[in-house]
Amino acid sequence: MHFDKPTYSVRRTKKKDIPTGLHTKDPVTGEILFNKEIEDNLMVVPKSGHHFPISARPRLEKLLDPGSFVETHLSIRSGDPLTFVDSQAYPDRIKRYEKDSGEPEAVICGTGAIHGIPVAVAVMEFTFCGGSMGAAAGEKITRTIEDALARKVPCIIFSASGGARMQEGIYSLMQMAKTSAALGRLAAAGLPYISVLTNPTMGGVTASFAVLGDVILAEPGAMIGFAGARVIKDTTKQTLPAGFQTAEFLLKHGLVDQIVSRLEMRDRLRDLLAALYLRKEAPAAKKEPAAAKKEPAAAAV
Repeated sequence: MHFDKPTYSVRRTKKKDIPTGLHTKDPVTGEILFNKEIEDNLMVVPKSGHHFPISARPRLEKLLDPGSFVETHLSIRSGDPLTFVDSQAYPDRIKRYEKDSGEPEAVICGTGAIHGIPVAVAVMEFTFCGGSMGAAAGEKITRTIEDALARKVPCIIFSASGGARMQEGIYSLMQMAKTSAALGRLAAAGLPYISVLTNPTMGGVTASFAVLGDVILAEPGAMIGFAGARVIKDTTKQTLPAGFQTAEFLLKHGLVDQIVSRLEMRDRLRDLLAALYLRKEAPAAKKEPAAAKKEPAAAAV
């Protein structure tokens, strides 16, 4: 008996593209996370506490009281004092940095309030040329310090930088002295300066305003130092301790005062400002006052 061989049709379907940019791997646990979940949590992984980088504007939005931020010194931009050219002219690089970061310079400055306490604040933007400190960035930071002095309010600076900007040479290095001198005037006026070190804080920024705070805070795991580990090892010919440029190592050895999660930073700054500026107990730490004895009313004179 003969049977016809059955025929099969194969329907070919195009494999759907898997959307990209929706997930991120936690480098601590290996867990795959939704980007939206991390973004809603200030770029901090909920379970492991790992801190991913965060841009300056989202940081400011969550740090300051709603509607209190007033941006300042927007007109200060990078120049080209050395007419520097390597593989590309420096002004062309600046245009690319602006496009990549969406910002005109490596720092955003302004005034605002934290739990009602007025502050002058500067936050560095690492996506603009690695947060490098050129003349414009140094000038903006200096003017922010001077704003604090003029308004008689505390100053807070969040550092995120690879160091000095090589395309500006000595003009960049001069910013170390200029910012430090401004902080000296702020200290002489008795106004507090809180420095917050984020990942990374390196080079001339570390060697100047980043480590001159009355209180120095750092985010967990932040890389903090002047030169890279290889350069230091080659120069000193010494075996370096493991993790010697981490916030945790520097806390243990006295450079950093506290390591504070980004999720707790706003309230921690409130407590410090209450102690240093308002000179009273933080709201969460207030105790009920003991009942005072009633004094007889004084006779009018």
